[in-house]
Amino acid sequence: MNIRTVILSAVLLAAPLFARDKTDVLVMKNGDRMTCQIKGLDSGVLYVKFDYIDGTISVQWSKVAHLESNQLFIVQKEDGSVYTGSLNTPQTPAGQPVKIQVVETPAAEVTIDRTQIVKMHETSDRFWRRFNGEISSGVIYSKGNQSTQFNIGSAAEYVRERWSAGANISSSLSSSSGSSVSTRNDLQLNASRFLRWDDYFYAGLGNFLQSSVQGIRLQTTLGGGIGRYLKNTNNASISVLGGVGWQNTDYKSSVVTQGQQQLATAVIAADVKFFKFSKANLSVTANLLPAISQPGRIHFNTNATCYVKLFSNLKWNLSFYGNWDNQPPADFSGSDYGTSSGVSWTFGNR
Repeated sequence: MNIRTVILSAVLLAAPLFARDKTDVLVMKNGDRMTCQIKGLDSGVLYVKFDYIDGTISVQWSKVAHLESNQLFIVQKEDGSVYTGSLNTPQTPAGQPVKIQVVETPAAEVTIDRTQIVKMHETSDRFWRRFNGEISSGVIYSKGNQSTQFNIGSAAEYVRERWSAGANISSSLSSSSGSSVSTRNDLQLNASRFLRWDDYFYAGLGNFLQSSVQGIRLQTTLGGGIGRYLKNTNNASISVLGGVGWQNTDYKSSVVTQGQQQLATAVIAADVKFFKFSKANLSVTANLLPAISQPGRIHFNTNATCYVKLFSNLKWNLSFYGNWDNQPPADFSGSDYGTSSGVSWTFGNR
C-alpha cells in the first residue's frame, strides 16, 4: 500500500460521525445569545456549529461571557493540568474575570478562569469522535519549462485527558521537461503524556522518510524523551524536548555499508506555534539529531506552515520542508528542501 492510498483512506474516514445535537448555549460579552454545538477551543479560537449555518464558525475566546454544554470536554490549562467534564459558567460579579466550571460529576467539579484555558476538545465514548485533523493538497504548473509540482497531505490527532497521539503524512512529486521526476514521502508519528509536574511531558516520535533527491529509499527515525512547555497560552505555544533516538537509512546503492546506515543519536526537538484569531496561524517543528555513534555527524529536519483562513473549514497554506545531513555518503546529496502551497480542510472538533 503506497502513501497516496493511505492518504486517500484518511480522507474517506475523516468525514463521518462528528455531529451531535446543537443544544449548547453560548453568550457573548455584548449580550448575543446563541444555541449551537461547541466543537472545541484551540489557538484562542472557539469553534462552534449552528443548525442554520453551513460549516464551523470561529468565535474569539476572549469575547465569551457564558457557555453551557452537557457534552464531555477535555479541558487543558496553561500549566498543563487537564480536566474532563461538561461545561458551565457560574454567575460572575461585574468586573470580575469570567470563570468556567468543568463538571465531571455533581460532586466533582473545578472552576477555572477563562483566561487560563488554552485548549478544549470535545470527547465521547465513540472512538471516531475523538479525532481532530486536516487534509491538504496543492498543484503548481509552469508552462515555460513544463514543470509540475503536486503535493497532498493529511494529519490526525487523537486526544485523551492526559495523553495524545498524532500522525502526519505528506507526499510531493515534482517533474519538469528534461529532468527526472523527484518524489518525497514523509510519515511522522508522535505520542505524548503529561507528567505530574506542571508543563512537563514525555513523548515518543517516529519518522519514515523517502527522498529521491537524497537517494533515500527509507530513513527510519525512532526516539523519545522528556519535554516542557515554555509558553502555552491562547496566543502562542512553545515546547522543547530532549532525549535519545535511533536512525536507520537505506540508500539507493549497495556500496553504502551497514555501519553508515545505522546511528544512535541524541534528540533535540522544538515545536512553536503562533496564533492570530480567525486569520492566520504559524506552526514550526524542528528536530536536531547529533549522532552519538558517529561523532560529528548531524541530521536536522524542519517543517513550517502558515495557515490563512478563507472561509468555514477551508484554509490556504504555505509550507516549507527541509532535511539536512552534514556527512552524507559519497556522491549523495546532503539536503532536500522545498516549498508548497495549497488549500486545507479541517475536520473533527474544529
